[in-house]
Amino acid sequence: MSNDTLQPTANQAVIAASPGAAGAPPQEAAHGHPHRGSILATLIFGAFVAILNQTLLNVALPHLMSAFNVNATTAQWLSTAYMLTNGVLIPITAFLMGTFTTRQLFISAMSLFVAGSFLCSIAPVFSMMIIGRIVQASGSAVMMPLLMTVILELYPAEQRGKAMGTMAIAMFFAPAIGPTLSGWMIMHWSWRLLFWVIIPLGLLDMIIAIFVLKNVSKPVRPKFEGIGLITSLIAFVSLLYGLSEAGNKGWGNSTVDVSLIIGGVFLVIFVIRELTCKDPMLDLRVFRYGTFSLTTIVGCVINMAMFGGMILTPIYLQNIRGFTALQSGLLMLPGAILMGVMAPVSGAVFDRIGARPLAVLGLAITTVATYEFTKLNAQTTYGHVMLLYTLRMFGMSMLAMTVQTAGMNQLPRHLYRHGTSASNTARTVASSIGTAVLVTVMTDRTKVHYAEYQNVMTNNNPSVSGFFHELVQYFTLQLHDSTVAATQLAHEVLYELAMQQSTIQGINDAFWWATMGSLLAFVLAFFIRRVKAPEAAQAVAGAGGGSTEAGAKGAQSLPDAVRQQEAEAVDAVGENNLSVEDTEVSTQEEDGSTPHEEGDLTEGDPASPLDGDIPEDEFDDIDSHPDVEREPEPVQ
Repeated sequence: MSNDTLQPTANQAVIAASPGAAGAPPQEAAHGHPHRGSILATLIFGAFVAILNQTLLNVALPHLMSAFNVNATTAQWLSTAYMLTNGVLIPITAFLMGTFTTRQLFISAMSLFVAGSFLCSIAPVFSMMIIGRIVQASGSAVMMPLLMTVILELYPAEQRGKAMGTMAIAMFFAPAIGPTLSGWMIMHWSWRLLFWVIIPLGLLDMIIAIFVLKNVSKPVRPKFEGIGLITSLIAFVSLLYGLSEAGNKGWGNSTVDVSLIIGGVFLVIFVIRELTCKDPMLDLRVFRYGTFSLTTIVGCVINMAMFGGMILTPIYLQNIRGFTALQSGLLMLPGAILMGVMAPVSGAVFDRIGARPLAVLGLAITTVATYEFTKLNAQTTYGHVMLLYTLRMFGMSMLAMTVQTAGMNQLPRHLYRHGTSASNTARTVASSIGTAVLVTVMTDRTKVHYAEYQNVMTNNNPSVSGFFHELVQYFTLQLHDSTVAATQLAHEVLYELAMQQSTIQGINDAFWWATMGSLLAFVLAFFIRRVKAPEAAQAVAGAGGGSTEAGAKGAQSLPDAVRQQEAEAVDAVGENNLSVEDTEVSTQEEDGSTPHEEGDLTEGDPASPLDGDIPEDEFDDIDSHPDVEREPEPVQ
């Protein structure tokens, strides 16, 4: 390989791949290929069905606790097991996206999701519900990384915010109607209907995918990394089990401690393995990109606070305040609708000004709203809780997709599937941990507060004694019964009030943790930088007339000596230099192509985003954006 093939400047590559030089039709450059709308619609509908399923279950959680006779910590495993399975399996989606076509992967995933929904709908015992949720998650784990990778492939960087925002409309419409629909169905029918609604929607999307969905990229056939999968499975399951059991058994319990230690050890082994093996299941070197790493951390904190709050709020409304499931769902409806409406607006603003202003403002609003949830009591009005929840969702609407898109925009194309998998893995596991931690905090602190109330009641506190005697007198007059019966009833009421107040204080304590997490994310948001996607590297590959995907495959197989040679060549480029990763994309493997299926969007298709002739508007020269800060390249 000669250095001449490694040294074209970014400007030369842009000129070589421009429509004028390559003959790309102007309308394609302006509007993209005609298939991307139907592709995104199909994938978004699948994500919508999966998210709708999750939000339907959140409101129904108290009813399932009663139906299966389990406590809150056990019942929340229906959500935690789902998210944990996602977190365990999402790392393998990078391998799956490299092995199978878009059509094969999506249709198989939706089939698993529908099968899991069927198991849940007929589950006679709680354990079968858990199995059904795991099967559901095995399918849904693929959907979000696949959808995000497709957006990265089909849309140029300057249009991704708007595209992500459009995707978010469907994503947030599901939470908007899910709680209300769930509450209405539970009020009039069985909770099993929640899953019977999902099954036909999943089948419909599968049929649409068979006729409409196109393949976006060629499979590159990476090697399967079994050790990475096993270590990640043990690590994440052990960690979450330990966190969940801490609520029932206490933080010093031996089972909890052993689980957390095992999880921590295997997590370290997983990270070391993926960083050192030749063909990692999940290429963790994406975290060498500063903005990507920072936005992933911020996103994890956001998800921990958001999903934990979505579990705590229905428990407060239904178990403590006595609102129906329908009333609980209606309370969350305005916030979810506002979040869905604001998402595309935030995406369009992101395309113009970047993520930092939106993240700072959104997290400021989210932190204040979350803090207000620490003041809940037995007299808090329905309207006040609705206002707080809506305000919190308004702040979240500025963060949900913009922060993640900012990190993805920094990655070169051959790391797209690893970046989406890594980011979604971190966020999904963070959601599971956040839910487990906040529910654990609520359960643990409720026990502490209840013990304090018991101590006060048994020590003849004057105020408690006075209230108790008033209750005895009241029940004696009302029941026209003996003082003994009235005294027993007064004891029951007193302890019930103590438990209610203890639970409210436990929920408030959990929201304190969520507030601290939001505040941490708010501080980190100031460090988010606006970086330009390495589009010039794609232009280099386009100028060479080869497939970027094939180039990525070739780049991943380069020996270290050649990588060093590339790095030296890139250093010589000067002011318009590319990163080593970007230059690798331009390297083509001599025999790395794979036959594609009918309907693939691959080389030779005039509508393909993988053609060598890349439209000019898909990669603006970075120097034409003077307001963009240059991100230091990761060290090899």
